[in-house]
Amino acid sequence: MRWWDIDRVLALEEDLFPEDAWSPGMFWSELAHARGGGATRHYTVAEDGGAIVGYAGLAVFDRTGDVQTIATARDHWGTGLGARLLTDLLAAATAFECREVLLEVRVGNTRAQRLYERFGFEPIGIRKGYYQPGNVDALVMRLTGPAATLATPSPVQGTKTHG
Repeated sequence: MRWWDIDRVLALEEDLFPEDAWSPGMFWSELAHARGGGATRHYTVAEDGGAIVGYAGLAVFDRTGDVQTIATARDHWGTGLGARLLTDLLAAATAFECREVLLEVRVGNTRAQRLYERFGFEPIGIRKGYYQPGNVDALVMRLTGPAATLATPSPVQGTKTHG
């Protein structure tokens, strides 16, 4: 993801997460840490016919990766795009030499939870009221040793990803 992707990412973000969408400043702040020798972030987008249909981001602190965001357009649900984006994040976590990767997912989002479980993530706790302003709980999941558990889902036709 680059700065010129932010407006198109925001449109998808607001469609998918209308109550708690990230602001432009949040994306700008994350991208400020995604380049150069001291980078601690990795962000990518997926495009289909010039439209952004997915995006994902990873932050790294002390060899622990944290999935900051991962989203796919509704018309790409079930196509394998989410798996492809997650694979990209886990490859980045491996490059950052992460020992583990953490994430939060809405407790009611079983579709996403199944995806994470396929990649070896395990539930480790609940964060009460994590998603605001809706006061929705988050399930915290962890993957130990991302390099050893990288999956290779089949490519998604018609989409390309780039950081």
